[in-house]
Amino acid sequence: MRKCPYCDFNSHEAKQTIPERDYISALISDLDQCLPSVWGRTVDTIFIGGGTPSLFSSEGMDRLLSEIRARLPLAPGIEITMEANPGAIEQAKFAEFRSVGINRLSIGIQSLNDDLLQNIGRVHSAREAYRAVEHAHDAGFELINLDLMYALPTQTLPQALQDLDNALALEPTHLSHYQMTIEPNTWFHKHPPTTPGDDLSWAMQSQCQERLRDAGFEHYEVSAYAKPDKQCRHNINYWQYGDYLGIGAGAHAKITDAMQQNITRTAVVKHPNDYLQLASTEQRHATREVLSRSEVPFEFMMNALRLTEGFPNSLFFEHTGLPLSTIDGALQRAEEEGLLEYGVQLIRPTDKGQRFLNTLLELFLPADKR
Repeated sequence: MRKCPYCDFNSHEAKQTIPERDYISALISDLDQCLPSVWGRTVDTIFIGGGTPSLFSSEGMDRLLSEIRARLPLAPGIEITMEANPGAIEQAKFAEFRSVGINRLSIGIQSLNDDLLQNIGRVHSAREAYRAVEHAHDAGFELINLDLMYALPTQTLPQALQDLDNALALEPTHLSHYQMTIEPNTWFHKHPPTTPGDDLSWAMQSQCQERLRDAGFEHYEVSAYAKPDKQCRHNINYWQYGDYLGIGAGAHAKITDAMQQNITRTAVVKHPNDYLQLASTEQRHATREVLSRSEVPFEFMMNALRLTEGFPNSLFFEHTGLPLSTIDGALQRAEEEGLLEYGVQLIRPTDKGQRFLNTLLELFLPADKR
């Protein structure tokens, strides 16, 4: 495996056999350290992501899920997602993953055009991507997300639309359809490719959105589209500023302590070798931050305003512990600028607000960071 030139996620090239048994033991040790912060809570979703978790065996996944069940109550009908790449080795294990309880698969196809896949450094072919989705259906997965990018190097508008049509023909229940951006600390940042300009990228986005709507997909988040009642519950919790526990190398967590009335964010050390050594200690956390009262409103809005239908006003207090009046001035300014609709029961970004989301979010920054 190798790291894609556009990827800024915490992934590392596998140059030797993956120490699966030791890594899963480390995950369990990590979870044991976290348990006091989540006693009494029920787990509604599990998301197994980062790098390529489908390289692990089904036996390893079964062990991990069994250990989680032994420590925490899982909600009936829990959503358990695993990320996968279209490689042939992984496809062969899809039925096994389904049998151990994973019920949602997220496949990173990125494109169904061989030339474009080569342009972005993907190691799989379009044929492998087609076969991966077919194997997912055959394995009994009823919830399938496809990651599909647009505005790729050299991509034309007809190619972007054809990519989307081909992806829709594979009958996913969910699409993460997002623009490729050049991120810092990536190969593409050091060696920038020629990508479509703003006008062409916008044409790709807007015309693809029309096709998704016509195909029965609801646009419920900036880059997320789903068939009715097939939204990703894990991500909705994230975007609504709910709590989440993160274990594993590079994992992030956000936990609210109702008794102390504070919110703590943590990030685990990034390199897997470091993680294996530190998973059972407090040193596994590279950072730990208790958010200040002034930071919480921006953090909440940064997530919640990604939801196209917005959020109920009551959610702000429920997930921050702060009265809505804390951000009343920013809400009024956003409404005056046509970026947001601020009603008695619901707050939602307008179409303009969705397109210029960064401008909207800047209104909610703490005064000392504007």
